[in-house]
Amino acid sequence: MSGPIIPYGRQWIDEDDIAAVTRVLRSGYLTTGPEVEAFEADLASVCGAKHAVVVANGTAALHCAYAAAGLAAGDEVVTTPMTFSATSNMVLALGARPVFADVLASTLGLDPAKAEQAITARTKVISAVDFAGHPAAMDQFMALAKQRGLLVVEDASHSIGGRFQGRPVGSLAHLTTFSFHPVKTITTGEGGAVLTDDDTLAEKARDFRNHGLVRDAARMERRDGPWYYEVQSVGLNYRLSDLQCALGRSQLKKLPQFAKRRGEIVARWRAALRDVPSLTLLVDQPGAEPVWHLMTVQVRGGQRARATFFAALQQRGIAPQVHYIAVNDLPLYRGLGYDPAATPIAFAASHSLCSLPLYPALSDEELDRAIRAVHEAAHEAAREAAAEASGRG
Repeated sequence: MSGPIIPYGRQWIDEDDIAAVTRVLRSGYLTTGPEVEAFEADLASVCGAKHAVVVANGTAALHCAYAAAGLAAGDEVVTTPMTFSATSNMVLALGARPVFADVLASTLGLDPAKAEQAITARTKVISAVDFAGHPAAMDQFMALAKQRGLLVVEDASHSIGGRFQGRPVGSLAHLTTFSFHPVKTITTGEGGAVLTDDDTLAEKARDFRNHGLVRDAARMERRDGPWYYEVQSVGLNYRLSDLQCALGRSQLKKLPQFAKRRGEIVARWRAALRDVPSLTLLVDQPGAEPVWHLMTVQVRGGQRARATFFAALQQRGIAPQVHYIAVNDLPLYRGLGYDPAATPIAFAASHSLCSLPLYPALSDEELDRAIRAVHEAAHEAAREAAAEASGRG
């Protein structure tokens, strides 16, 4: 190994971000102050949505969105196994049942045709994920939802700043969720948001993030005085602080810069790897304008080849990651009776995927080093796959 370790992802924090947080520390507000509403307004404007409700993290955003959609025991949510488990865990948290449909081989996003086949009389929500930053086929999901009387949640944790058919992510679904974890395109440290054009869904999401607490006189059963409040539904403390929202506002101003640099890095990766026979790359679909969160490749040749590839990168100072283990292959879900073989494309991908370095602070020199390492690792993985195939023969 030569040089410092290059991770698959990392945040960008500059002096503007530090100044924004410092300003709040000196303001007298730490939480639930003016920066929260300002960040929500900024987000809604950038994403073309009427409402933005900021929350503690991306998982909280999903929980709030599903609660706003009215998920309850006996309901079903059609979703993808090619995601982090929070997408379906928050369905379980509300007593509902996730139903996994397979993904498209080209993007690893939820396949609309397979999603339609998974719909039953109990289905209430379709929850599509913008895998790696590529927007899901929202036109097809929204048309399907209209036909079947369903709601669509777009888990856009990877894709803030992206567009689909000319419209920004955040304006495409009934409810859209974002994550602002440090490796995402913009960060608030930890944080998330729910976006919607629907006044009622926004109100329900706001209630859920704050204990179900209501202070609006028009909605209360009575009003005993200015101190009075009511709790009208079950909710949690999913609030985001002024400190975090100040950071988020500063980061949001840099979103075009971040998106541009991520696109440049992905273009370099694709040009460098498109002719490597042991690797498969994702494909952009017509109408999609991704802001890439992950640079993922699939390593051909099975699990041993992927393990060889992963280890070879680590030996060369590159810290890759796997996104994702198919959710229906996790012990929790297998214990609930799910069979990963029912979604064969996602199952196969989960045994071949590897995420490579992609973040705005990645220098051209570091990228060159990472590209060389990937070429060498791919060669080792191909030899391992050939040896394994020869042994089987």
